[in-house]
Amino acid sequence: MEKSNHNYNRTLYNSEKNNIDFALAGEALISQRLSCYTEPSYLGLVDLIRAADVRYVHLEMLMHDYEHPPTDKRIGTHMRCDPKYIADLQWMGFQMMSTAHNHSIDFGEGGVVKTIEHLTRAGVTHAGMGRNLAEARAPAYLETAQGRVALLSGTTSLFAWGRAGDQRRDMIGRPGANYLRHYMEFTADKATFDHLRQTGAAFGWTHKPGVHRPMGHNSPPDTDTTMHLTGFDNCAYPYLKVILGDKTERRWYPYPPDLDGFLERIRDARRMAQWVVVAMHNQDWPGDKPPEHAVTMYHAMIDAGADILVGTGPHQDRGIEIYKGRPIFYGLGDFILQNDSVLLTPQDAYEYQGLNWNGTPADFYDTRAGYQGEGAGKPTKGQSVSPLYWQSGMHRVKFEGGKLKEIRIHPVDVGYQKPRWQQGRPMLAEGEVAAEILERYQRLSKPFGVNVQIENNMGYVRL
Repeated sequence: MEKSNHNYNRTLYNSEKNNIDFALAGEALISQRLSCYTEPSYLGLVDLIRAADVRYVHLEMLMHDYEHPPTDKRIGTHMRCDPKYIADLQWMGFQMMSTAHNHSIDFGEGGVVKTIEHLTRAGVTHAGMGRNLAEARAPAYLETAQGRVALLSGTTSLFAWGRAGDQRRDMIGRPGANYLRHYMEFTADKATFDHLRQTGAAFGWTHKPGVHRPMGHNSPPDTDTTMHLTGFDNCAYPYLKVILGDKTERRWYPYPPDLDGFLERIRDARRMAQWVVVAMHNQDWPGDKPPEHAVTMYHAMIDAGADILVGTGPHQDRGIEIYKGRPIFYGLGDFILQNDSVLLTPQDAYEYQGLNWNGTPADFYDTRAGYQGEGAGKPTKGQSVSPLYWQSGMHRVKFEGGKLKEIRIHPVDVGYQKPRWQQGRPMLAEGEVAAEILERYQRLSKPFGVNVQIENNMGYVRL
């Protein structure tokens, strides 16, 4: 990866005291009004957000009035929120929002452009989507009394056609998100390797020298120790590379052109702002441990100048790492989870759930959650089954003298098993729920050498 020719010292761009306090929240899947409620545990959380110098949330929702048709993705929710509810997120205190995620293209390029227009009109500092790739990668800036703050946003999870495209001198760019592609390589023992070669030959997936590759794929020819299997949509490359080795395993790698292009903008932001926040959305999680391409990317982003790396995507909290004195949050869970009250759903999605043209939104959400009848029983599948999707943290990250001083984790209850119209709004967690959230942070951060201390219903990381 190409590095900057300059060796800039962070402190050159900081004020005399160089102190700042960030509030960081996870995924906001908002579809309802937030500013009308008055429970103490709710308003207490709002006050904690507002008290910070800089307030950030990941906006995993598109803001528009259904001017553009939905894309045919069938699974999941077509994320859409009434643009007037941007004001409710601002009422909570949020100033900065990242917008690169796997739902960025749910309503095509038109949905991208409309979301950008509404956020800009509302005065939100946002990054991650753009009318072309340069805009999607670009930093957005927030001016504060504690210094200028840059926000950059990217995603490693997205349909390939949702990636923003570069402009040319003779062609406009393509609206979309800042999609950082990645690819897999497999190592296989000899028995597995030989079996794959035999299977690939039978189905036309392997590529012998001089033989035309089907479907227009341009993978390299196979050798005695390497083969390339076609017929796969594998992010950066349309083939899977399999290498002969002693054991069978899978490895993930960043796609260098995408990562290098984003690092260039992080280095640029480092020279233009006092503080740099990078938000990355990543759903490629086989378990509690972050995938290796994410670790590689996030470390490189800190090396390029990020002060905070905020990860989202797994819809569950993940561990915290302190890398070179800068925090990496590998996964902030759901902070607002109202995707079961999104107003409209495309017909393709109804059909995928086995519903006909006369199905209603409640029919769709009940079927998707596995209810056996109208209002009967409990959900049997999907996000409503597991409490993990309904627990998260709101984090206050404090720097003093330009150095990370403390992370405070405020446990958040998002409403597990509440009625649909009440679910998804965050409250300060208490009792067993709070303990479960904090102990999870403690357990998942320990492998990174980070000690999360639990005191008085809060988690602390002190440096």
